[in-house]
Amino acid sequence: MQPPDPIQVRFYGKSGPWVVLLHGGPGAPGEMAPVARRLGDRFRVLEPFERASGEVPLTVARHVADLGEVLREPLREGPVRLVGFSWGAMLALAYAARRPGDIDRVVLIGCGTFDRRSREAYVARMAQRMSPDERRRIQSLEARLAVETDRGRRNALFAQLGSLYARVQSFKPLANNSEETLPCDEAGFRETWQDALSLQERGVQPAEFARIRAPVVMIHGDEDPHPGPLIHDSLARFIPDIEYRELPRCGHKPWIERWASDAFYELLTACLG
Repeated sequence: MQPPDPIQVRFYGKSGPWVVLLHGGPGAPGEMAPVARRLGDRFRVLEPFERASGEVPLTVARHVADLGEVLREPLREGPVRLVGFSWGAMLALAYAARRPGDIDRVVLIGCGTFDRRSREAYVARMAQRMSPDERRRIQSLEARLAVETDRGRRNALFAQLGSLYARVQSFKPLANNSEETLPCDEAGFRETWQDALSLQERGVQPAEFARIRAPVVMIHGDEDPHPGPLIHDSLARFIPDIEYRELPRCGHKPWIERWASDAFYELLTACLG
């Protein structure tokens, strides 16, 4: 099976139901590789890298259409199981709402926010967690990013920012957590996130999630600065079949957490059946 140009897809596993893993960011490909390898023992796993910026404007609709092309052949066997992390969880919901017949079940890991109240809570929690040094470093990187014009240097600065934010969002990460670093796409992040916020401001999301027919499970760390209960409440108004499962002593990215990774994999496998 060949992925559609220009989408890169990594494949894992040889048998079992199809599971699709959507990375976060937007514009942060590769981070789901440890999860994909783990699931590859029991499932056939696709890890698509979302379209990079440059050829066409990046919108939620563009990413949904690209994912539909990635899934063309797996869907010949029936609906697939969709797992999204952070921004990828938001994309998973958009896809399940716009193409409900394609999806058998949805798992959201550390899902992003869909209303102003949740976003404000996230910003406040991040501010509380940052050390003075982390705050200075983030402010310095953001200032440099504001004036930098070279695409490569912007991506490098964005990657450094992402690493700092990931550190603040974690709780007790494993020393060797098998993280993979691939080139980031700062412009892709900016374009996609602007469109995602526009959908929320215009009332399209989360209202359109009422069209989702598959069961949805949220897996969220209790130490994730993204306010899981608030995000769940904003979604439960529109998604009747949504379950919230919280992992103790766990930050934003459960598979790298010292005290939560085993419980996370056990829960994720159970959710995927």
